[in-house]
Amino acid sequence: MKKSILFLLSIVAVIASCSRSQGSLGTIRNGDLIFVGLPQDYRSDSTSMDSAIADATGDGKLNLIHVAIAEVDRDSAWVIDATVKHGVDRHPLDTFLSDFTLKDGSEPVFLVKRLDGYSPRQIRNFVENAKAFIGEEYDHTFLPDNGKHYCSELVRDSYISKKGEYIFDSAPMNFKDSEGNMPVYWEQLFAKLNMPVPQGVEGTNPQDMSQSSALVTVSEDYRFW
Repeated sequence: MKKSILFLLSIVAVIASCSRSQGSLGTIRNGDLIFVGLPQDYRSDSTSMDSAIADATGDGKLNLIHVAIAEVDRDSAWVIDATVKHGVDRHPLDTFLSDFTLKDGSEPVFLVKRLDGYSPRQIRNFVENAKAFIGEEYDHTFLPDNGKHYCSELVRDSYISKKGEYIFDSAPMNFKDSEGNMPVYWEQLFAKLNMPVPQGVEGTNPQDMSQSSALVTVSEDYRFW
């Protein structure tokens, strides 16, 4: 009798686990963009990249500090992105979620967006473009065409047509906060790199990219769990 109960419990656990897995990927498709957002009132510390990005690009509601490319194949999900920790890398979705767990143990907001009007074949080509950059270093200098990539730069250089046309626009970058001051993080980083802060250099950021007319919103607060 005890063995039967244990067997039934194990079956229920497996079914529940499968249901969570299927639910977590239910609305995520290959080539979707996953934006990582911090609430406006969230601050880690004044010397973190996340806080510096939030100060420079936040829109007053949700500060988007990262963007990643989803690669979905049947019931498996991977993420291709550029981070300080991994460089340009492809890793399981679970690794991505773990990496972006906040210091207080909570989860950030995940904003999922999808290209509008593109065929599955075109989307696959964009994902394959991204894979070609795997192994590159993270671009700490935020400069274009230097053989390295930061997160939104990777997306822009991957989502490009065979004719060389970019889907996402670039614009002069801003590193200053809403009051016009340069965050401590950027001052310290570029001092170590022995170069000026590339204020005004052409580039991209997750906040602006999320507002592209080429994207439609899948979920404004996606739950992977």
